[in-house]
Amino acid sequence: MAQNVLGGELRTCGTDPLTGFYRNGCCDTGGEDAGVHTVCARVTAEFLDFSREQGNDLSTPRPEFGFAGLVPGDRWCLCADRWVEAHVAGYAPPVVLEATHARTLDWVDLDDLRAHAV
Repeated sequence: MAQNVLGGELRTCGTDPLTGFYRNGCCDTGGEDAGVHTVCARVTAEFLDFSREQGNDLSTPRPEFGFAGLVPGDRWCLCADRWVEAHVAGYAPPVVLEATHARTLDWVDLDDLRAHAV
């Protein structure tokens, strides 16, 4: 059973849109997840703009990949290093701690996550 950053069972992050590296709604990770998609975030317009400026456009629909594009308020499993990058720049989106995988703590201090908790 995967654990969240609080030490409990990893909860579902989001199913509409369906998120997670494994597209199962959870920010679970494994050896094939090179991006470490472990941070359950509730995306904001500011974060989406920041991410697009960094070369990762999460708001434009990509129907060829079955991706409708994110809108502010959607929950999405972000790469841990992208969340850190956004945090340092002042654009970190709120985090759902119960749905954020414990592996995130390899990149992010729990206090920083708690400061951005939903």
